[in-house]
Amino acid sequence: MIEVSGLTKQYGSRTVVDDVSFVLEPGTVTGFLGPNGAGKSTTLRMMTGLVPATAGSTRIDGRPYDALANPAAVVGTLLDASAVHPGRTGRTHLRLMAATVGVPATRADEVLELVGLTDAAGRRIGGYSLGMRQRLGIAGALLADPPVLVFDEPANGLDPEGIRWMRDLLRGHAARGGTVLLSSHLLGEVESTVDRLLVIGAGRIVADGPVSDLLGSEGTAVHAADPAALTRALETAGFHVQHGADGALVVPGAEPGEVGAVAAAGAHVLTDLRPVRRGIEDLFFQLTA
Repeated sequence: MIEVSGLTKQYGSRTVVDDVSFVLEPGTVTGFLGPNGAGKSTTLRMMTGLVPATAGSTRIDGRPYDALANPAAVVGTLLDASAVHPGRTGRTHLRLMAATVGVPATRADEVLELVGLTDAAGRRIGGYSLGMRQRLGIAGALLADPPVLVFDEPANGLDPEGIRWMRDLLRGHAARGGTVLLSSHLLGEVESTVDRLLVIGAGRIVADGPVSDLLGSEGTAVHAADPAALTRALETAGFHVQHGADGALVVPGAEPGEVGAVAAAGAHVLTDLRPVRRGIEDLFFQLTA
């Protein structure tokens, strides 16, 4: 569990993070979104003890980060994948980390296999692509098998296969009872990965809640065997009907059950019936404009 209370950071007279508070429960993947300069990275660095907070506190599994006996065994972080010695091999880097966090050296090879870097383990990191360095950073975060993961832009440099792999990794971690906080600019990927959204703008949290609640419903889309007949039935029932680009009938403000009831009453054959939700991109720009 992550508990953040009143976290604030000031540089002189400038406040970059302003009274940020949230609680993240085990079993969830939370997306942390915001435009450049909104305070995302500063918040993550305060949470993990890399930047001192002006005010407020963070507790991870009930204790401040700097009070954890072995922080890497509680929270795995990926905040800067480039912060590695380019002259070391991937295996050497992870074995040194393993010695630091108190896990067997053999664990390095286990996480290298987990992130798909076994074949590159003996190569110097300076020759790694950006995506490979991201995978190496994730491997380091997983060394001590921590229950909490805090990742800043983990998909940076990953190809589509790598992004899908990372999504499965994070979802699997949460399914086993872990807690994940994920910052990313890839809004579509966030939407398909996370359960919950935290949106920060100008240093303050401007939205916090389950993805389904924040995106909400903007109506219903329906495909019918006889769209003209269904349109007449819906309009007779008092609904406004629009025509979508894919041949669907779009009924703003209506729930699928309401549209389905009209169709059932008139014995209309439906081939598709679903809610229309605004995208995460629309929500992002609305909240951070």
